[in-house]
Amino acid sequence: MRLGVLDIGSNTVHLLVANAHPGGRPLATTSQRTVLRLMRYLAPDGSITPEGIEALVTAVSEARQVAADEKVDELLATATSAVREATNGPEVIALIEEALGQELQVLGGESEARFTFLAVRRWFGWAAGQILLFDIGGGSLELASGDDELPDVAASVPLGAGRMTIQFMPTDPPGEDAVEALRDHARETLAPVAERLLAEPRPDHVVGSSKAIRSLAKLAGYPVPGSSGIEGMLLPRAALGSWIPRLARIPASARQELPGITPDRTFQIVAGAVVLHTAMTMLKVDELEVSPWALREGVLLRYIESMSWG
Repeated sequence: MRLGVLDIGSNTVHLLVANAHPGGRPLATTSQRTVLRLMRYLAPDGSITPEGIEALVTAVSEARQVAADEKVDELLATATSAVREATNGPEVIALIEEALGQELQVLGGESEARFTFLAVRRWFGWAAGQILLFDIGGGSLELASGDDELPDVAASVPLGAGRMTIQFMPTDPPGEDAVEALRDHARETLAPVAERLLAEPRPDHVVGSSKAIRSLAKLAGYPVPGSSGIEGMLLPRAALGSWIPRLARIPASARQELPGITPDRTFQIVAGAVVLHTAMTMLKVDELEVSPWALREGVLLRYIESMSWG
């Protein structure tokens, strides 16, 4: 069966098409991304502007056409924090559903964390034991911990890289004062969640699963000996911390010349690095592993399990 997952996030509209069969891993065949950075289209009252809505509907319509061309049997469409939290969210959702020709599943922050944790668990396997997960999107940071298929603790905090860039780093380059202001804000925001997660058993694996974390791992991390690809990368907190002052001093146009920093991440990567480094420090994490699977794969896996196979 051919399944599609359309993830309407704060940064991108991303369609993943995969072949699915019972008892096996889904095999991705097509991946199409439209970079939106919806946080740029937020009005002062928290609504998505008409410009933003138009860009969103266009991206969704294009993804629907790709899904049709790929002969997708079932399209699973989800939206995360940017759409969920917009003051005109219901209007935006209605327009997205009209463009899709079907219903849209709007995920809460904890649901995002749970789906992502499921994907990471399946990637690392049952023998991985206790997992602690970090996932930074454009609008929110998801954290989760547990030793089963679903986490015992799952949380979402409004510390996404896009949101924090707009709030704390509007100038380019942002400089040291902006970095410290964001760090203080992240510490305060994370404190209650960190307390809950520190009460959990010590993790056997600490995992980062988002595009922002993969970019930072390519910049400041190193490969596990004998491994290949991003799934073999490790990101040390010390190396990440040493890059932050440098990233904050150079303009976005120069950052895209650095390893792993793609043009769509140049503006947000400083805020993402500060939030991740602060979270790792508060949770006493020295190093994390990178997972290539995240939210989209989690949605796909959960749907495959719910199906009745003939």
